[in-house]
Amino acid sequence: MDQETFNLSIRKFLKMVGVSSQREIEQAVQKAMMSGKLHGGESVPVKCTLEIPSLGIKVPFDGEIRLK
Repeated sequence: MDQETFNLSIRKFLKMVGVSSQREIEQAVQKAMMSGKLHGGESVPVKCTLEIPSLGIKVPFDGEIRLK
């Protein structure tokens, strides 16, 4: 295994996930605020699961996104 290639590949994947996730969250929050479902002062619970079936990994992550 080439450690440098491996690390760069992981970083590229995590960057793609981070950028795409942020965009999806921003759009969903904006839509919810426009519809009145959110008012801008809430905290929104968040769940994310990292899954790599071929390695038998399924790790949940829980958190919150505060709007104010």
